[in-house]
Amino acid sequence: MSYIRKSALLGIASLATACSQMPAKSPTASTPARIEQSSGTRALLIAVSPVNDNVAWLSGASGTWVRTVDGGTTWQTGRVPGADSLQFRDVHAVDANTAYLLSIGNGDQSRIYRTTDAGANWALQFRNQDPKAFYDCMDFWDAKRGIVIGDAIDNDIVILTTADGGDSWNRIPSQALPRALPGEGSFAASGTCLITRPGGHAWIVSNNAERARLLHSPDYGRTWSVDTLPLTTRDGTGGASVTFSDEKHGLALGGGNTAKAGDAFTAYTGDGGRSWTSRTTVPLRRGVWGGVYIPGSRPATAVAVGPEGAVYSRDHGTTWMPIDSMNYWSVGFASPRAGWAVGVGGRVTKLTNF
Repeated sequence: MSYIRKSALLGIASLATACSQMPAKSPTASTPARIEQSSGTRALLIAVSPVNDNVAWLSGASGTWVRTVDGGTTWQTGRVPGADSLQFRDVHAVDANTAYLLSIGNGDQSRIYRTTDAGANWALQFRNQDPKAFYDCMDFWDAKRGIVIGDAIDNDIVILTTADGGDSWNRIPSQALPRALPGEGSFAASGTCLITRPGGHAWIVSNNAERARLLHSPDYGRTWSVDTLPLTTRDGTGGASVTFSDEKHGLALGGGNTAKAGDAFTAYTGDGGRSWTSRTTVPLRRGVWGGVYIPGSRPATAVAVGPEGAVYSRDHGTTWMPIDSMNYWSVGFASPRAGWAVGVGGRVTKLTNF
């Protein structure tokens, strides 16, 4: 249920407004800094997967992947052979040489590729054969165990898992999952509708036009629970991103092309997702496309991005402060020293000093 399925593909013209660098309100907190970098491509960039402060992978439209091993000073870019028409809406990096790409689309446009030689070669691991299926996001617990969420088929939630580094991908039996809502699916806008945590936890945000929900597994996808999220949903708008700073504290963030003033686009949990409360809505007109907590940040700091810019919160979404007003689709961090926001026209902005 990517944004391109619910409405026309988001306009990807840059907002071309001047960037601003705003100081944090707390006098003891550091002031975030932003550095424009050159990705080497003009393709729309959609997903980010940092490995550490030096290594990060990006993915995007027209079969594009991008990689740095020097903190973004230089970027290597390429296209997966035979995949020029595909949009890689998610990327997961294992190390400087190994990464996975997830493309979206109906039928066999939903695919998973893997490289183990820094992008020199890409192996097609999974090609969807079900014309009703449409896959949205992926994540991994470790180098071997991973998970993929797709839109519901009829009344069944569709989730794939692997335990062998993607050599085989298997669908979780429908009887092990909650029943799907009519037309339920996840937004494939940034690769952040699904997050894993150590020990087997996985959280997935999904929606239909009437309700946003959070799916949770504590055991590598063997069992699942589901809860309703206090986020605004309608056709083209809903929960887009979920992020946790640890096993207890998390944010669910929403947005979409049909967003309206007053929509609720931020929800917080302090108990691992068993209960959720509304927080201050992010000050972005169309809400959030992608959002993450910064690993190792103290206090725990979340960064959220969308077509109207980037913002951050040091208090689990109670207050939000601006970073800039550029057009972004996704964001990812290795540490408070190194994160990247990506978007239209091959945009890569390094975010640091959190």
